[in-house]
Amino acid sequence: MIYGIGTDICDIRRIRGSLERHGDRFAQRILSDNEFAVYQTRSARWPARGVSYLASRFSAKEAFSKAVGLGMRMPMTWRHCEIAKAPSGKPHIVLHGALKLWFESRGLSAHVTVTDETDYAASFVVVEKL
Repeated sequence: MIYGIGTDICDIRRIRGSLERHGDRFAQRILSDNEFAVYQTRSARWPARGVSYLASRFSAKEAFSKAVGLGMRMPMTWRHCEIAKAPSGKPHIVLHGALKLWFESRGLSAHVTVTDETDYAASFVVVEKL
C-alpha cells in the first residue's frame, strides 16, 4: 500500500549560488558524511558535476520528506537521509538516527529516482507501507 509520494525539482543555479555564498559549509549541512566524500571527489575532477550531485541529493531529500509527510522537521533532517547508490547505479535511501527508527517503526519502505540536466535536478520518491 502506498503511504506517500513526493517529488521535487531543484534549480542547479540556486544551489551553485548557495555554494558561492557559503562554500562547503552549505554542502556539509545537506549531505551525510558518505555523500560529502562523493561530492568532494566529483567537485575536484569537475566542479559542475559536484554541484549537480549536491542538487540531486537536495532534491531527493526534499521529495522523501514530502513522501513521508514530515517536511523538514524532526525526525527528518538533511544528514539523517542519505541517497546512496547500489553497484548497479540504482539510487536508494539509507536512513540514520531517529529518522531511521521512526521510519522502521511504521513498517515503511522507500523507492527513489533522481535525474539532472544542465539547469535542473529532479527526484521522485514512493514510500510504501509493508
